[in-house]
Amino acid sequence: MTGLLSRLPRSWVVLACIALISLCMRGPIVSVAPVLDTMQAELGFPPVVLGLLTSIPVLCFSLASPAAAVAGRRFGAEFAVTLTLLGVLAGVVLRSAGPPAVVLLGTVLIGLAITVGNICVPLIIRRDVSPRRQGTAMGLYSAFLNVGAFLTSVVTAPLAELMGWRLALAAVGILALAATAAWVLAFGPRRAFVPVPLPAAPARAGDAVPVAGVFWITAGLTIGFAGQAFSYYGVTTWLPSFLGDSLGMSATEAGAGASIFQVLAIIGSLGVPLLAKYWSPTAVALTVSALWATIPVGLLLAPSLWWLWCIGAGIAQGGGFTIIFSALIKVAPDMATAGRMSALVQGVGYLFAAVAPSAVGFVHEQAGNWTPPLLVILGSVATFGICTTLSVRSAGKRSR
Repeated sequence: MTGLLSRLPRSWVVLACIALISLCMRGPIVSVAPVLDTMQAELGFPPVVLGLLTSIPVLCFSLASPAAAVAGRRFGAEFAVTLTLLGVLAGVVLRSAGPPAVVLLGTVLIGLAITVGNICVPLIIRRDVSPRRQGTAMGLYSAFLNVGAFLTSVVTAPLAELMGWRLALAAVGILALAATAAWVLAFGPRRAFVPVPLPAAPARAGDAVPVAGVFWITAGLTIGFAGQAFSYYGVTTWLPSFLGDSLGMSATEAGAGASIFQVLAIIGSLGVPLLAKYWSPTAVALTVSALWATIPVGLLLAPSLWWLWCIGAGIAQGGGFTIIFSALIKVAPDMATAGRMSALVQGVGYLFAAVAPSAVGFVHEQAGNWTPPLLVILGSVATFGICTTLSVRSAGKRSR
């Protein structure tokens, strides 16, 4: 680390940068939800195209993950993160300033830029954070993803009332500028702006995992993350509708209630690394899986206690992300392999995330009630629980 902050402890600087970067990696996506009606009135988007403003980035997370892993190897992690931040900044400007076609182009650029960050930020954590603090760093990363999403979802509507939807959506670019400045200060202009191909590094002493072991652990984490992502996006999309249909809540009340599920992820993200200091990986994974199951089971059996189930599952969805990617960077023998593993896990997982809202909605439409959709969510949570627990158990054994 050769930037102006090089005299500070390396891990502190990296963690501060990760927090700032994370704020920029979900906020630009969720910020459109509060102003969709206003955008539709001005731009004339039909409902299907309007839905693309939130689904395009998730599809990019899936389809562009292999290309993002290649970019990380060829350009180096520092330059790739710079591309993420500048791409987000350019994307939010295009989305806010242009006609309908340019709005969609800006949305695609945001999705592609964040995909690069999805792959490369865990690589930075693996390389620059000591092994005993990597779980904490992944928890911080996951927590600030949720903080960024929560903040932008809260402030976008009031900003839109004051200055219009275009400037409200562009405001997230301030976070990208701040994160870019911190990144350049931390690593220096040369490392931040000059591509340096990632060298093929040997496995670290004591961390070697046989190729077959890496394969099966990666496969389990991939299926586990698919279950996590499907559950998260299915619940996120349809929980307000469930609360309205089953409990008679207004749209405002249901939206506020569903926000509990989102904001409690911060506790899970930061709590999992703390539990991991005292519990085995298997115990942590089983606990998170049990908490995840509270929302489909609880809403089926006792929907009036929806707030309790939102608390449990909200904690779990933040913790599940942290568990999976902490295990991934632990078992990867080198940076290049970590990038490929991350690309596979995220490519498959976010593909399931992209289809989750439509799949759950289709099941609800066909059934005419909420029992079958909740059973579908329960199945995806069970998939997460079984595959993730087996994978982290195996990863824990091999890392000792």
